[in-house]
Amino acid sequence: MTRPPRRLDLMKRDALLTSPFFQNMLHHELDELIAVSTDHRVPRGAIIFSKGDAGTSMMVVLMGQVRVGSSTLDGREVTLNLMGPGEIFGEFSLLDGKPRSADAVAAEATTLMVLERRVFLPFLVRHEGLVERLLVVLCDRLRKTSVALEEISLLGLPARLALRLVKLAEDYGAEGPGGMRISLKLSQRDLSTLVASTRESVNKQLRVWRESGLVATQDGHLVLRDVVALRSLFES
Repeated sequence: MTRPPRRLDLMKRDALLTSPFFQNMLHHELDELIAVSTDHRVPRGAIIFSKGDAGTSMMVVLMGQVRVGSSTLDGREVTLNLMGPGEIFGEFSLLDGKPRSADAVAAEATTLMVLERRVFLPFLVRHEGLVERLLVVLCDRLRKTSVALEEISLLGLPARLALRLVKLAEDYGAEGPGGMRISLKLSQRDLSTLVASTRESVNKQLRVWRESGLVATQDGHLVLRDVVALRSLFES
C-alpha cells in the first residue's frame, strides 16, 4: 500500500513548483528529486554557511527567508539577495565544488530542502532541460549582485534606501489603507546590510521620512506611504 505524501513532501513540491528553475518539471521528476533531498530547519539568525566553507550542496527555501551577503573591502556588511520560498541558493558551489562565495543567514525561522552535489549532478545529467534553466537562474543571480554593488558605489544612502524599499515593496508588498506594507519584518541590522550602511544612519533617514510622511511603521512592518516620492529619489 502506497503511503500518502507527508506534509513536508507536499510543501517541497509546492515550493519547487513556484521556482522558475523547477516549475516545468513533471510530478514524477519532482518526486524523484524530493526523495533524494534532506530537510534542514534553521532558527532566526543562525548561520547556514559562511564564505569560504566547503560547498557540497544547493538549498531550496521551503518556509522562511534567507539573507545571502558578503563584506566590502572597507568592512561593511552587504546583503546581496533575500531568498524566500521556492528560491534556490548555494548553486555556484554545487556546480563547481569550490568554497562558498558568500554568507547565508536565516533572516527568520526557516525550513530548507537540501540537495547534495553527489546526487543532484547525476539528476541534472538525466534532465537536460534543467541545465538551461539553471543557467538562467545563475545569470539572474549575477545580474542582481552586479546591480547591488553598483548601487553601493554610485548612490548615496537616501537613494539606496529608497530604491531597496521600493524593490522590497514590489516583491513583498501589499496595498493597504496606509500605503504599501512590506510583509517582511526587517530588523535594523537587516536594513543596514541591505544598503551597506550603519544602523544609526538608516534609522536617522527613516526618522526623517516618517516625519515627512513618506514611510510609517505598523506592527513592526514598514509601510511606504508615498512610493512616488521615494522612487523620485533614485530615478531623478
